[in-house]
Amino acid sequence: MGRKDPALSSVLVHLFKGAVYADSDALLWKDLLEQQPQVRDYIAVLGLDLTVNEAEGYAFLRQRDVDSDDEEKIPKLIIRRPLSFRVSYLFVVLRKKIAERDAQGGDPKFVLSFQEIANAMRSMFPGDRNNEAKATDQIRTDIAKAVELGFLRKLNSDREFDAASAEDNYEVRRILKDFVDVQWLKSLDEKLAAYAEHAARAGKSADDTEAADG
Repeated sequence: MGRKDPALSSVLVHLFKGAVYADSDALLWKDLLEQQPQVRDYIAVLGLDLTVNEAEGYAFLRQRDVDSDDEEKIPKLIIRRPLSFRVSYLFVVLRKKIAERDAQGGDPKFVLSFQEIANAMRSMFPGDRNNEAKATDQIRTDIAKAVELGFLRKLNSDREFDAASAEDNYEVRRILKDFVDVQWLKSLDEKLAAYAEHAARAGKSADDTEAADG
């Protein structure tokens, strides 16, 4: 198949590596749009579906929902990995900021600074106020995970993650909209409520301890 249609082979290889973006490779994106039927036929054998959002300019592969005994026997190529609560919260922050930006209109390309992301994270995870450096390092780790998963793209490519600074900027990839849906948000809202309750209890216990020591 590859010898007869190198364009299709190129599209498939890039999709198996990760999401494909219109603004990253215009020719590849054109080939993908033209080859959609062939791509879908090929990946269907592997239990995968193709998601294409032409308006937003991205495409990616998703594991097909199992609805038959035969498909249960197909090994999963795309493994779902659990996310930490912090990273999940970061995705919610980014998703809400996309919604706010869309409501305002303007350039669909959305860029946030490290400091803007850090401020949003500190509102939920104030961390150790006596160790600001440690709290900042944790936020860098959360951001690096978002970059690894393809939901953020670092624009200051000359810097490494362990040298991230307040001047670093990140493009919020709009593909996040396909992953953080209403059901996902509802599930996290329940976790947030539990987290807030736990934090309140921890704070009350600390107050009781201080009163007893006094």
